Amino acid sequence: MRHLSRIAALFLMCMVMFMSFSTVQAASIRPSHVTQAEMEQTLLRLYGEWKDKYLKRSPYDPEQMYVWYNDGGYVEKEIITVSEAHGYGMVILASMASRDPGAKDSFDAMYEYFRHHRSQINSQLMAWQQADDGRAITDVNGVDSATDGDLDIAYALLLADAAWGSAEVDYLGQAKKLIDAIMESEVNHSAWTLRVGDWADATDPLTRSSDFMPQHLKAFARATGDARWTQVLDAEYAMAQSIFAGYSPKTGLLPDFMTAKVGGGHQPAQPGALEGDNDGAYAWNACRFPWRLATDYLVTGDERALPQLAKLNDWIKAEAKNEPDNIKAGYTLEGKALEDYSDLSFTAPLMVSAMIRPDDQQWLNDLWDYNTNALTGENVYYSNTLRLLGTIVATGNWD
Repeated sequence: MRHLSRIAALFLMCMVMFMSFSTVQAASIRPSHVTQAEMEQTLLRLYGEWKDKYLKRSPYDPEQMYVWYNDGGYVEKEIITVSEAHGYGMVILASMASRDPGAKDSFDAMYEYFRHHRSQINSQLMAWQQADDGRAITDVNGVDSATDGDLDIAYALLLADAAWGSAEVDYLGQAKKLIDAIMESEVNHSAWTLRVGDWADATDPLTRSSDFMPQHLKAFARATGDARWTQVLDAEYAMAQSIFAGYSPKTGLLPDFMTAKVGGGHQPAQPGALEGDNDGAYAWNACRFPWRLATDYLVTGDERALPQLAKLNDWIKAEAKNEPDNIKAGYTLEGKALEDYSDLSFTAPLMVSAMIRPDDQQWLNDLWDYNTNALTGENVYYSNTLRLLGTIVATGNWD
C-alpha cells in the first residue's frame, strides 16, 4: 500500500507540473499534428534508447553510474564522460521520475559518481572530465570544474527533492551546497556574469552563452534565498540583449562566448578566446541557447528573451526555406553558414524556441517530425541528448 501511495503521489505531482507548464503562457504552443498520448510514446521511446546507449555503470563500483559521451570518438578513447553530460543525465532522470520506476536508483548512482569526482579548486563542484585507464575511472585534463555541468547537477538535485523528497538522500541539502559553491567560484562578482569554470580568474569577463540557464538561476534564488542570483539573472539577460542589439539584430543569434566591451555592453569573443576559431560565432556551445531561453519563458513567463527568440525563429525559417533539414551546424552572427551539413544539436533546441508563439505552429510541427524521426543509432551523444531534452520540453514535461 505504501508503494501504491508513492506512485499515486508521483502521478499527482506530475499532473500538477503538467498543468502548470501548459498554463503559464496562453500564447505558447505544442506540436498540433500528434496527440499528447503519441508525444508521450515518442518521449518514452527516445528515453529508452538514450538510456540503453549512454547510461553506464562503473565497472569498478556498481553503485556509480555516468553518461558515456565519447561515441563520436572526438577525444581519446579512454575518456568516457564530462560534467556537462553528467548534468544532462541527472536532469533527464529526475524529469522522468513519474514514468520510470528505476529512475531514482539510476539518479542515486549518478549522484554517487558526482560525489567521487570533485574539483580540486572547489570541492563542492564536479571535476569536468574523466577517463577509464583500465584500472579505475580518474579525473583528467585539469581537475577543475565547468560551469554548465554544475548548474545542471544543482538543478537536477532540486528536481530530485521535488520528485522523491530528501529523507533518504539529502538532495536539497546537497543542492544548496552546490548552488553556494557555484556562486562562490563560478560567478564574476564584479559583473555578476557566469565564469566558465572555477579555474577562471574571479573577474574574468569571458562567459559562455550555453551557461545562461535563466530558469535554473530563478530556482537557485528560491531554494537558497540568495538575492545575488537575481543579479546574475539580470546581468545575463542584459548581456544577451546587448549582443542581440549590437551584433545580431537580423538573426537573433548569440555566440559561443562573449566578453565585456570597453565603454559598456558586451561583444562576441575573438576567435581562439577559449576553444577555437568559432568562439565568436553561433556554434556548438551557443546552439543550446534557444532551448534554455525559450524554456524560461514557457515555464516562468519571463518575456525578456521574446523579441530575440521571435527574430531567431523568423530568420531561421527564411534561411532554411521552412525545411528543418536545411538548418546548418553553425552560423556567423550575421547568418552565414559555418558548415554545409545539419545536426540535431542545432535543430532540437530550435524546436523549443518554436513553441513561443502560434505563428510558428507549422514550423514546430515540422521540427518535431524531423527531430523525433531521426534514428538514435545514427547520431551521437550530444545530438541525441539535446534532442531528448528538447522533447521533454516539447511534450510539456519540463519543470
